[in-house]
Amino acid sequence: MKWKIVYSENALKDLKAIYRYIALELCAPKAAEGQVERILSGVRLLSEMPDRHPVYDLEPMKLKEIRSFPINNYVIFYRLKKEIKTVSIIRIIYGGRDIEKQIPDSDGNPD
Repeated sequence: MKWKIVYSENALKDLKAIYRYIALELCAPKAAEGQVERILSGVRLLSEMPDRHPVYDLEPMKLKEIRSFPINNYVIFYRLKKEIKTVSIIRIIYGGRDIEKQIPDSDGNPD
């Protein structure tokens, strides 16, 4: 049985910001579409085997069992809700940012 994938409000905002930055700031709308599609495709793979990626090794993400994996220059953070077979996408963050400062406010629940 496949796992359901849900996006938090923060993750949806992250996706929109990624698209806007690449399309408008870098003047590359096709590249923006491609990057967003690569992210969405990578996330869709979690419906089959969501525990394939390790729990992030720093607190408080480790305590909350938040997992992560990279797609190009971005890191996708998610949490499993095993009792309801749901993958909650928490954040999608550019890998060059201070990730530890971005995640602590995320509770792992989709808004």
